[in-house]
Amino acid sequence: MIQSRLTPGLAGVFFAAALTVARAQITPENQENNMPPPKVIIFDVNETLLSLDPLKESVGEALGNREDLLPLWFSTMLHYSLVETLSDSYHSFGEIGTAALMMVAETQGIEMTVDEAREAIIPPLRSLPPHPDVPEGLEALKQDGRFKLVTLTNSNDAGARTKLTKAGLVDQFDTLYTIEALRKYKPHPDAYRMVLDDLGLQPEDVLMVAAHAWDLAGADNVGLQTAFIARPGKTLYPNAARPDYVVNDLSELASIFLETTLTQGDLDE
Repeated sequence: MIQSRLTPGLAGVFFAAALTVARAQITPENQENNMPPPKVIIFDVNETLLSLDPLKESVGEALGNREDLLPLWFSTMLHYSLVETLSDSYHSFGEIGTAALMMVAETQGIEMTVDEAREAIIPPLRSLPPHPDVPEGLEALKQDGRFKLVTLTNSNDAGARTKLTKAGLVDQFDTLYTIEALRKYKPHPDAYRMVLDDLGLQPEDVLMVAAHAWDLAGADNVGLQTAFIARPGKTLYPNAARPDYVVNDLSELASIFLETTLTQGDLDE
Protein backbone atom coordinates (compact mmCIF):
# COMPACT_ATOMS: atom_id res chain seq x y z
CA MET A 1 0.00 0.00 0.00
CA ILE A 2 1.09 3.55 -0.62
CA GLN A 3 1.26 4.50 3.07
CA SER A 4 4.28 2.24 3.55
CA ARG A 5 6.22 4.07 0.85
CA LEU A 6 5.58 7.65 1.97
CA THR A 7 7.78 9.15 4.67
CA PRO A 8 6.53 11.60 7.33
CA GLY A 9 6.74 15.30 6.62
CA LEU A 10 5.74 17.25 3.58
CA ALA A 11 4.88 14.26 1.41
CA GLY A 12 2.66 12.83 4.14
CA VAL A 13 0.81 16.10 4.54
CA PHE A 14 0.48 16.38 0.79
CA PHE A 15 -0.81 12.82 0.54
CA ALA A 16 -3.67 13.43 2.93
CA ALA A 17 -4.64 16.61 1.12
CA ALA A 18 -4.19 14.96 -2.26
CA LEU A 19 -6.69 12.21 -1.53
CA THR A 20 -9.27 14.80 -0.54
CA VAL A 21 -8.61 16.74 -3.73
CA ALA A 22 -8.71 13.57 -5.81
CA ARG A 23 -12.13 12.50 -4.51
CA ALA A 24 -13.52 16.00 -4.97
CA GLN A 25 -11.96 17.03 -8.29
CA ILE A 26 -11.21 13.98 -10.46
CA THR A 27 -13.31 14.51 -13.56
CA PRO A 28 -15.57 11.81 -14.99
CA GLU A 29 -13.19 11.71 -17.95
CA ASN A 30 -10.24 10.80 -15.74
CA GLN A 31 -12.25 8.27 -13.78
CA GLU A 32 -13.51 6.45 -16.86
CA ASN A 33 -10.40 6.18 -19.01
CA ASN A 34 -9.07 3.22 -16.95
CA MET A 35 -5.51 3.89 -18.04
CA PRO A 36 -2.90 1.70 -16.33
CA PRO A 37 -0.46 3.63 -14.13
CA PRO A 38 2.62 4.52 -16.16
CA LYS A 39 6.08 3.19 -15.35
CA VAL A 40 7.72 6.45 -16.43
CA ILE A 41 6.38 10.00 -16.37
CA ILE A 42 7.98 12.46 -18.78
CA PHE A 43 7.62 16.14 -17.95
CA ASP A 44 7.90 19.08 -20.27
CA VAL A 45 9.72 21.90 -18.45
CA ASN A 46 8.96 25.45 -19.59
CA GLU A 47 5.43 26.52 -18.52
CA THR A 48 4.56 22.96 -17.46
CA LEU A 49 6.88 22.92 -14.42
CA LEU A 50 8.42 26.39 -14.49
CA SER A 51 6.68 29.75 -14.66
CA LEU A 52 7.62 32.11 -17.49
CA ASP A 53 6.75 35.22 -15.46
CA PRO A 54 10.37 36.47 -15.15
CA LEU A 55 10.87 35.95 -18.87
CA LYS A 56 7.60 37.74 -19.60
CA GLU A 57 8.84 40.74 -17.64
CA SER A 58 12.27 40.73 -19.27
CA VAL A 59 10.97 40.34 -22.82
CA GLY A 60 8.33 42.99 -22.16
CA GLU A 61 10.97 45.47 -21.03
CA ALA A 62 13.09 44.74 -24.09
CA LEU A 63 10.07 45.41 -26.30
CA GLY A 64 9.33 48.80 -24.76
CA ASN A 65 7.30 47.54 -21.80
CA ARG A 66 5.05 45.46 -24.06
CA GLU A 67 4.49 42.29 -22.02
CA ASP A 68 1.50 41.57 -24.22
CA LEU A 69 3.96 40.66 -26.99
CA LEU A 70 5.34 37.64 -25.10
CA PRO A 71 2.86 35.19 -26.72
CA LEU A 72 3.90 36.48 -30.15
CA TRP A 73 7.58 36.02 -29.30
CA PHE A 74 7.00 32.51 -27.87
CA SER A 75 4.92 31.38 -30.86
CA THR A 76 7.53 32.82 -33.23
CA MET A 77 10.24 30.88 -31.40
CA LEU A 78 8.23 27.65 -31.64
CA HIS A 79 7.48 28.32 -35.29
CA TYR A 80 11.12 28.63 -36.22
CA SER A 81 12.16 25.65 -34.12
CA LEU A 82 9.84 23.65 -36.38
CA VAL A 83 11.26 25.36 -39.46
CA GLU A 84 14.74 24.25 -38.40
CA THR A 85 13.56 20.70 -37.74
CA LEU A 86 11.77 20.39 -41.07
CA SER A 87 14.64 21.96 -42.99
CA ASP A 88 17.17 19.68 -41.28
CA SER A 89 19.12 22.52 -39.68
CA TYR A 90 19.77 23.27 -36.02
CA HIS A 91 20.34 26.19 -33.67
CA SER A 92 19.85 26.00 -29.92
CA PHE A 93 16.54 27.06 -28.42
CA GLY A 94 18.28 30.09 -26.92
CA GLU A 95 19.61 31.10 -30.32
CA ILE A 96 16.19 30.68 -31.90
CA GLY A 97 14.61 32.62 -29.05
CA THR A 98 17.08 35.46 -29.54
CA ALA A 99 16.38 35.60 -33.26
CA ALA A 100 12.61 35.46 -32.67
CA LEU A 101 12.79 38.39 -30.24
CA MET A 102 14.67 40.46 -32.80
CA MET A 103 12.05 39.58 -35.42
CA VAL A 104 9.19 40.66 -33.14
CA ALA A 105 11.05 43.87 -32.29
CA GLU A 106 11.47 44.65 -35.97
CA THR A 107 7.75 44.20 -36.65
CA GLN A 108 7.04 46.67 -33.84
CA GLY A 109 9.58 49.23 -35.03
CA ILE A 110 11.86 48.63 -32.03
CA GLU A 111 15.62 48.68 -32.54
CA MET A 112 17.39 45.78 -30.83
CA THR A 113 20.87 44.29 -31.08
CA VAL A 114 21.71 40.60 -30.81
CA ASP A 115 23.34 41.19 -27.41
CA GLU A 116 20.27 43.03 -26.12
CA ALA A 117 17.98 40.25 -27.28
CA ARG A 118 20.19 37.56 -25.79
CA GLU A 119 20.39 39.39 -22.44
CA ALA A 120 16.59 39.68 -22.33
CA ILE A 121 16.16 35.93 -22.83
CA ILE A 122 19.03 33.75 -21.65
CA PRO A 123 19.51 34.85 -17.99
CA PRO A 124 15.77 34.79 -17.07
CA LEU A 125 15.20 31.60 -19.07
CA ARG A 126 17.76 29.85 -16.86
CA SER A 127 16.27 31.17 -13.61
CA LEU A 128 12.57 30.38 -13.91
CA PRO A 129 10.70 29.58 -10.66
CA PRO A 130 8.52 26.47 -10.33
CA HIS A 131 4.76 26.83 -10.33
CA PRO A 132 3.49 26.63 -6.71
CA ASP A 133 1.98 23.15 -7.16
CA VAL A 134 5.10 21.59 -8.69
CA PRO A 135 7.47 20.90 -5.73
CA GLU A 136 4.87 19.01 -3.68
CA GLY A 137 3.45 17.21 -6.69
CA LEU A 138 6.87 15.96 -7.78
CA GLU A 139 7.84 15.00 -4.24
CA ALA A 140 4.69 12.92 -3.79
CA LEU A 141 5.23 11.07 -7.07
CA LYS A 142 8.92 10.53 -6.31
CA GLN A 143 8.35 9.18 -2.81
CA ASP A 144 5.55 6.91 -4.00
CA GLY A 145 8.35 4.87 -5.56
CA ARG A 146 6.48 3.37 -8.53
CA PHE A 147 7.37 6.01 -11.10
CA LYS A 148 10.59 6.94 -12.83
CA LEU A 149 10.46 10.70 -13.35
CA VAL A 150 12.27 12.28 -16.30
CA THR A 151 12.12 15.49 -18.28
CA LEU A 152 12.12 16.11 -22.02
CA THR A 153 12.72 19.67 -23.13
CA ASN A 154 13.63 21.62 -26.24
CA SER A 155 16.38 23.35 -24.26
CA ASN A 156 19.98 22.18 -24.52
CA ASP A 157 21.61 19.93 -21.91
CA ALA A 158 23.35 22.70 -19.96
CA GLY A 159 20.31 24.97 -19.98
CA ALA A 160 17.94 22.25 -18.77
CA ARG A 161 20.18 21.26 -15.87
CA THR A 162 20.85 24.87 -14.88
CA LYS A 163 17.22 25.92 -14.75
CA LEU A 164 16.04 22.80 -12.89
CA THR A 165 18.90 23.13 -10.41
CA LYS A 166 18.10 26.78 -9.71
CA ALA A 167 14.42 25.87 -9.35
CA GLY A 168 15.34 23.25 -6.72
CA LEU A 169 13.81 20.41 -8.75
CA VAL A 170 16.74 18.62 -10.36
CA ASP A 171 17.01 15.93 -7.64
CA GLN A 172 13.44 14.79 -8.27
CA PHE A 173 14.33 13.42 -11.70
CA ASP A 174 16.11 10.25 -12.71
CA THR A 175 17.17 11.59 -16.11
CA LEU A 176 17.07 14.95 -17.89
CA TYR A 177 16.44 14.40 -21.59
CA THR A 178 16.85 17.17 -24.17
CA ILE A 179 16.77 17.27 -27.95
CA GLU A 180 20.31 18.65 -28.23
CA ALA A 181 21.95 15.43 -29.46
CA LEU A 182 18.95 14.54 -31.64
CA ARG A 183 18.81 18.05 -33.18
CA LYS A 184 15.08 17.71 -33.78
CA TYR A 185 12.60 19.70 -31.72
CA LYS A 186 9.42 18.43 -30.14
CA PRO A 187 6.82 17.57 -31.33
CA HIS A 188 8.86 15.58 -33.87
CA PRO A 189 8.16 11.87 -33.18
CA ASP A 190 11.87 11.10 -32.90
CA ALA A 191 12.14 13.20 -29.74
CA TYR A 192 9.72 10.94 -27.86
CA ARG A 193 11.09 7.77 -29.44
CA MET A 194 14.57 8.76 -28.27
CA VAL A 195 13.35 8.57 -24.66
CA LEU A 196 11.47 5.30 -25.23
CA ASP A 197 14.52 3.70 -26.84
CA ASP A 198 16.79 4.78 -23.99
CA LEU A 199 14.36 3.47 -21.37
CA GLY A 200 13.57 0.27 -23.26
CA LEU A 201 9.83 0.72 -22.75
CA GLN A 202 6.70 0.52 -24.85
CA PRO A 203 4.78 3.78 -25.47
CA GLU A 204 1.77 2.69 -23.42
CA ASP A 205 3.99 2.40 -20.33
CA VAL A 206 4.99 6.07 -20.49
CA LEU A 207 3.03 9.24 -19.68
CA MET A 208 3.87 12.63 -21.22
CA VAL A 209 2.86 15.62 -19.09
CA ALA A 210 2.72 19.08 -20.64
CA ALA A 211 0.89 22.38 -20.64
CA HIS A 212 1.18 22.56 -24.43
CA ALA A 213 -1.33 20.86 -26.70
CA TRP A 214 1.25 20.64 -29.51
CA ASP A 215 3.61 18.67 -27.26
CA LEU A 216 0.89 16.20 -26.30
CA ALA A 217 -0.19 15.83 -29.93
CA GLY A 218 3.35 14.70 -30.74
CA ALA A 219 3.46 12.29 -27.82
CA ASP A 220 0.04 10.84 -28.61
CA ASN A 221 1.12 10.27 -32.22
CA VAL A 222 3.89 8.00 -30.90
CA GLY A 223 1.45 6.15 -28.61
CA LEU A 224 2.33 7.61 -25.21
CA GLN A 225 -0.24 8.28 -22.53
CA THR A 226 -0.80 12.02 -22.22
CA ALA A 227 -1.73 14.48 -19.47
CA PHE A 228 -2.60 18.14 -20.04
CA ILE A 229 -1.98 20.63 -17.24
CA ALA A 230 -4.28 23.56 -17.91
CA ARG A 231 -1.97 26.43 -17.04
CA PRO A 232 -3.52 29.91 -17.44
CA GLY A 233 -3.91 30.81 -21.10
CA LYS A 234 -3.33 27.25 -22.33
CA THR A 235 -5.97 25.24 -24.15
CA LEU A 236 -6.36 21.94 -25.99
CA TYR A 237 -6.01 21.56 -29.75
CA PRO A 238 -9.42 20.50 -31.10
CA ASN A 239 -7.92 18.61 -34.06
CA ALA A 240 -5.85 16.31 -31.84
CA ALA A 241 -7.02 13.42 -29.68
CA ARG A 242 -8.11 14.50 -26.21
CA PRO A 243 -5.43 13.74 -23.59
CA ASP A 244 -5.93 10.79 -21.26
CA TYR A 245 -5.82 13.16 -18.27
CA VAL A 246 -6.86 16.81 -18.09
CA VAL A 247 -6.01 18.48 -14.78
CA ASN A 248 -5.60 21.95 -13.33
CA ASP A 249 -2.16 21.39 -11.82
CA LEU A 250 0.43 18.78 -10.91
CA SER A 251 -1.03 18.24 -7.45
CA GLU A 252 -4.27 17.09 -9.03
CA LEU A 253 -2.46 14.73 -11.40
CA ALA A 254 -0.39 13.26 -8.54
CA SER A 255 -3.53 12.74 -6.48
CA ILE A 256 -5.06 10.63 -9.25
CA PHE A 257 -2.15 8.18 -9.15
CA LEU A 258 -1.94 8.19 -5.35
CA GLU A 259 -5.64 7.41 -5.14
CA THR A 260 -5.17 4.60 -7.67
CA THR A 261 -2.38 3.11 -5.58
CA LEU A 262 -4.44 3.25 -2.40
CA THR A 263 -7.40 1.59 -4.08
CA GLN A 264 -5.26 -1.20 -5.52
CA GLY A 265 -3.63 -1.75 -2.13
CA ASP A 266 -6.98 -2.04 -0.40
CA LEU A 267 -8.11 -4.62 -2.97
CA ASP A 268 -4.97 -6.69 -2.33
CA GLU A 269 -5.60 -6.94 1.42
